[in-house]
Amino acid sequence: MGGGLPKQFRDWGGRPLLRATVEAFLAPGMPPLAGIALAVPDSHLEEVRSWPFNVPCWVVPGGDTRQESVWAALRALPDLPMAPVMIHDAVRPFPPTVPLWEALEALNRFDGVLLGEPSTDTLKRVDADGRVLGTEPREEFFRAQTPQIARLGTWLQAFRSADEAGFMGTDDVALLERLGLAVRLVSSPSSNLKLTTPEDWERTQPR
Repeated sequence: MGGGLPKQFRDWGGRPLLRATVEAFLAPGMPPLAGIALAVPDSHLEEVRSWPFNVPCWVVPGGDTRQESVWAALRALPDLPMAPVMIHDAVRPFPPTVPLWEALEALNRFDGVLLGEPSTDTLKRVDADGRVLGTEPREEFFRAQTPQIARLGTWLQAFRSADEAGFMGTDDVALLERLGLAVRLVSSPSSNLKLTTPEDWERTQPR
C-alpha cells in the first residue's frame, strides 16, 4: 500500500480500516464477542482506546512482528483458558458469518480451526532451478485466511513454546501444528480477502 500511515488506520468508508473490521464482527448474526484485544503501534494507542465498542476492549502496544503483537494481545485477555479466541487480520473487513459459526462448532472436536479458500489454480511443484517436478492435486490446497481459532489456553501454550524456541510461524495455527495439535480447515469464500494492494483498496471501498 506504500508508505505513510499504516493501512489499518487509513480512512475506509469514513472509518479507520481497523475499526471497520472490528465492527464487522459486532454486526447482527455474527458469533457474539465477550471482548476484544487489539495490538497497535504506540502512536495509535490513545486513538484506539477512544473507540466506543459495546464490549470490553483491551488495547496493547504491538511488537516488532505480527507474531509478537498477537502474543501481546493474547496475554492481555482475562485468564479464561477454555474461552475460544479468534485471531484475525486487521485488514480483512469482510469476515464470513456462516463459516465462522461452523469453525466455532468444529472447535468442540479439534484443537484449532482456521478459515481457508479452496485453490482454483493449477499448482506446480518445482526445484531450486525452477524445473517442474510435478503437478499437485489442487483439491488438497487452500489459501489460509483468518480468523484462526483455538481456546485461550491452547494459544498461550503454543505462543509461549514458540517464543522460547525462537520459532516464527507464517500464520498462527502453524504454532499449533508445531506442537502436533489437530487443526481443522473450514472452507471460506474469496470475499474474506485481505486488503493488500491499492487495487484491493479501491475495489472494496464502501461508497
